Amino acid sequence: MHSRFRAHRLFALSGVAVSVLILIPGLFLPVLTVQGTLNPEGVADLAHKILDQGMTDSAVQNFRPMINPALLPLLDSGQGGLKGALVAAIGTQLTEPLKSGNSIKVYGQTRSIVGSVRHLYSVGSYTAATLILFFSIMVPLTKSVLVSWAVSQSDAVARRHVLFFVETIAKWSMADVFAIAVMIAYLAAQASQSVSGGAAIVVFNASFGPGFYWFTGYCLLSLAIQQVSARFLMTSPREQ
Repeated sequence: MHSRFRAHRLFALSGVAVSVLILIPGLFLPVLTVQGTLNPEGVADLAHKILDQGMTDSAVQNFRPMINPALLPLLDSGQGGLKGALVAAIGTQLTEPLKSGNSIKVYGQTRSIVGSVRHLYSVGSYTAATLILFFSIMVPLTKSVLVSWAVSQSDAVARRHVLFFVETIAKWSMADVFAIAVMIAYLAAQASQSVSGGAAIVVFNASFGPGFYWFTGYCLLSLAIQQVSARFLMTSPREQ
């Protein structure tokens, strides 16, 4: 029985060591990459709105001498009159290069969990930074240290108490999954925003980085180690 207990202990210690090795790249490698590119349709809508609101009647009158007199009656009779025709023509000229050229990247962020915490602290979002720091970094590391200490103890009572405490704080470690879900939901909401119901000006694309998969691997392995520890190591060698 003692040899079986030692085998379970060795398995738990090895699992904790591997999980920590997996956690480290999960904390420092990029977790999420977000890129934003200009949407020609959205830019066209915005350009037309700006021109329509910013072009005064006096500016429209200044354009009249520059236009073929034979075309003026036709332009005045159209929707929006001469002003509408000018807005459409100028707006098209401004946005045409976007439609025929390469996409223009206007936003790009790649963040790891540690990088996100640093960025949030730097911009003054102390509450969000502290929550991510606590639930995504401190709780996992604390669990690993406590499990390692517990399985190395020969006192079954002390080991049981520590592992019970680890089970208790493990419930809170799911908050990191919640934080990532909220982050993705926020990015999706931002990506769907548009100006006055028109097309989106900037189209966002989000993709997971290697850090996300390392961190997910840690969560799965840590859960497995926790289950093994709770099942086999909360009892004494005599009880097995």
